[in-house]
Amino acid sequence: MHYILETERLRLRTWRIDDIDHLKQFLQDMEVMYAYEHAFSDEEVQRWLQWNMKSYQENGYGLWAIERCNTGEVIGECGLTNQTVEGKSYLEIGYHLVKKHWHKGYGIEAAKACKHYAFEKLNKEEVVSIVRDTNISSMNLAIRNGMVNKTRFMKHYHELDMPHYLFSVKKR
Repeated sequence: MHYILETERLRLRTWRIDDIDHLKQFLQDMEVMYAYEHAFSDEEVQRWLQWNMKSYQENGYGLWAIERCNTGEVIGECGLTNQTVEGKSYLEIGYHLVKKHWHKGYGIEAAKACKHYAFEKLNKEEVVSIVRDTNISSMNLAIRNGMVNKTRFMKHYHELDMPHYLFSVKKR
């Protein structure tokens, strides 16, 4: 198997068609997806997988499956996606973890690896994380990843207006 990134405890790889059940573990968990205001349906999970696979082809990156090195267990996803905020394009570090793996340092370990990848492999000057204003854990993860709040904006999703923060860090 080809891994995109490897850290002390984690390996990140592209999602595959047969990973749909792994995605459902967190995308269909309302506690994990509370910032989206709903857990994903089977159809939304399928679209999410297809969106990532299209990103791999078009951009060479996307959200990647996170596996624990010692067990091979898929515990979530982390990676890079193109996002537009208030008319400006950004490279975002995004992440979701299976709930039982929260608060174990996996999220920050994967996010730091993705930041390094964006700066060193893709030669990007800036990366961001877009975080809903109620998602304190993700805000803290962005801050631990060296990011600072750049702006607050409204995102319209699922028929709701949701305040979000754009956290940013520039290459040194």
